[in-house]
Amino acid sequence: MIRHTANRHFPAGNPLANVLVVIVGALVIGATIILGVVAFVALSGIILVLAVVLGVRMWWLGRKLPKHSRAASGRGRPGSGDNTVIEGEYRVVSVHRDEDRPD
Repeated sequence: MIRHTANRHFPAGNPLANVLVVIVGALVIGATIILGVVAFVALSGIILVLAVVLGVRMWWLGRKLPKHSRAASGRGRPGSGDNTVIEGEYRVVSVHRDEDRPD
């Protein structure tokens, strides 16, 4: 019959092995924490750079779009109340074809 003890400690056979297990375990936990911090900083940096690039792109498009819409509509700045009418003259130039000339 196998007995399970309630005390789950390190095996008491070799104290040097117990110390080695504690040291290796602490090193593994420390390396895991350091690698986790490095991965977190790297991912945060990538996300920050992408956010800045996306923000600048959206700002650039937002800055250019009103210019295109103003040029297309022929109006000035929206909300400025400046409804300027540009007047001009034009002359229709028609080309009269000679009936004698072949096309």
